[in-house]
Amino acid sequence: MALQTLEKPVADSRFQKSRLFGRSADSSAQVQPVTNTARVKQAELVLFATQLSVMLDSGVVLSDAIEAIGQQMRPGTFQNVIEDIAGQIKNGDTFSSALMGYPKIFNTMFVSMVRASEVSGRMSEMLDVLSGYLSAEAETRKQVKSAMIYPLVMLLMAVAATGSLMFFVLPRFTKIYQSRGAALPKLTQLLVNCSSLLANPLFLAFSVTLCFAGYWAFSIWKQTDNGCKAIDWLKLHTPIFSTMIVDAVMTRSMRILSTMVNTGVPLLDALDVMKSASDNYYFQRLWIHTDAKIRDGYQFSDAVMTSQDSHLIDPGILQMIRAGEKSGQIGQVCDKISIFLGKKLENSIRVATSLIEPLMITLMGGVIGTIAIALLMPVFKISSVMTQ
Repeated sequence: MALQTLEKPVADSRFQKSRLFGRSADSSAQVQPVTNTARVKQAELVLFATQLSVMLDSGVVLSDAIEAIGQQMRPGTFQNVIEDIAGQIKNGDTFSSALMGYPKIFNTMFVSMVRASEVSGRMSEMLDVLSGYLSAEAETRKQVKSAMIYPLVMLLMAVAATGSLMFFVLPRFTKIYQSRGAALPKLTQLLVNCSSLLANPLFLAFSVTLCFAGYWAFSIWKQTDNGCKAIDWLKLHTPIFSTMIVDAVMTRSMRILSTMVNTGVPLLDALDVMKSASDNYYFQRLWIHTDAKIRDGYQFSDAVMTSQDSHLIDPGILQMIRAGEKSGQIGQVCDKISIFLGKKLENSIRVATSLIEPLMITLMGGVIGTIAIALLMPVFKISSVMTQ
């Protein structure tokens, strides 16, 4: 009877939390097997961290809180993952070790921060900070993707306009000139030859095969050291986009550093996460060098300055980091730096978009203008052709 009395508040708490987040706690769903390569949306991960932080802060036991969150979710991969994690915790595993079974969902940073919070006993606070980081990171990715979508849409419009002119308008002039035995202007004839090639099934089959082979070869090459170096060098030196890419990597790195250091994770562990999250060979080399120098006794700012890639970080940021080291508040300083870099990234995206727009308009105008001239040249001569 005493055991039943102790279990009832937990069940009631789980039921109340289920109502709080607007889902029914139906425990009849069976847990489906999931693999460690499962992936989920970033928004689902943010919601999970936020819900778990709220429930732990209200006094719910970790395993019960995770189980209740799983019961509230829609059936799917993430629900199965959460229920499996809850089962592992009830069997005696730690939360961090259970998360390590799903590296595609919970990255190294997530696991490291959970492990640190297990030692410090500040898991609710850590999850709240982590959900804020994940939300900011998702917003940054959204902004970068939005900047990339615009030129892609403009390019597709240029291809569509070019194709319609070449395949629907140009053939009409060709028939008129052929019926009269007249020669097309050279520029127009060049477009006719191009459209004939594109309409040839053998040429199309060869082109598609060549494109697939080229893409396959490029995919293999970019995974090599030389390919990775070349592509990442281009990213950092491409006009318009280079500033945006550097700001995006630095914003992410400073957010990771501030979030992890402020929640008690050692600096070297934070550097390891920064290295894996940089997604650029030269930034990874920078953080690897910094890690090695810190192990040799250097301060963080001094270790960065001794790297051959130190030019990637603005000197003003290094000065702020050095000031944070002297005051013992490097976490707080890096948090302010990440906010500053986030605003700088937004400005970089606006500048890139404003520069891409006239560039794409000029490119489209050049392509479509050339085709228009090629179409108008036979129009100007059509009267003389018709009198033949």
